[in-house]
Amino acid sequence: MRVWKQWTDECRTTRKSGSGPRNVTSARDDRHLVRMARTDRTASSRQLAALWSIATGVSLCASSIRRRLLQCGLRARTPLYRIPLTHDHRRLRLQWANQHRDWRADWQHVVFSDESRFNLWYHDGRIRVRRYAGERHLPECIIERHSGRTPGVMVWGAIAYHRRSQLLRIVGNLNSNRYIREVLQPEAVPFLQSLPGAVFQQDNARPHTARIVKSFFAAQQVQLLPWPACSPDMSPIEHVWDVIGRRLARDPRPVASADELWKTLGLKSESRDEDVSCIETD
Repeated sequence: MRVWKQWTDECRTTRKSGSGPRNVTSARDDRHLVRMARTDRTASSRQLAALWSIATGVSLCASSIRRRLLQCGLRARTPLYRIPLTHDHRRLRLQWANQHRDWRADWQHVVFSDESRFNLWYHDGRIRVRRYAGERHLPECIIERHSGRTPGVMVWGAIAYHRRSQLLRIVGNLNSNRYIREVLQPEAVPFLQSLPGAVFQQDNARPHTARIVKSFFAAQQVQLLPWPACSPDMSPIEHVWDVIGRRLARDPRPVASADELWKTLGLKSESRDEDVSCIETD
């Protein structure tokens, strides 16, 4: 009724210019807020409100700060995570990429393998960074994530172009002897032998590069794909782990023990409708 009356009386349905609540900050204040937010990308709106009060002596609520930053194009988004890389790490990664840039059918012979750990619980990624569109890969918008040990299940798996391995559970710490006895001998080598011309990929974790493991590969005539250090993100099997992890996080049923988590992993990895179908369980 109000809109109709406005139309019949004034021939318009929009608000008058200048109507509505006034901004509590000036354009200069907004620029100051943007500088504060860009100085510490992970600062929450409450933290920025406290910093604003200290710097100006004027109180400003967190919702006003969020609104002003949003109007300036700064939106709180989930940061991009990465592992710490040195200059040599980056150089070797680029060198490896250049050496394999012309591979085409060769990739069909590569078997990508990896271990992954799935925890009993997951954080929901509540850390946010304030950035403009297109700034996702800026160094100040990235958080380095180091691996940590929390209750969960360690698994090993491998994927090929048209095949997949069994998903193996690894209990306890994996050393080179266990790697040979529990992974390579019963699963990895038979899987490779079933694929003519297979090339085996593994990362440079210590159990993988020990002298006894190298001797085992030589005795079994396993061809290895050289792999740069600190480069798990370059392996496509990481996407498989990511899909499984996302499905676990979305599952509303709580997992109370490692054994129950292992059974749940079997159900998630047996799904056929996404890339996770690259791995099957025992």
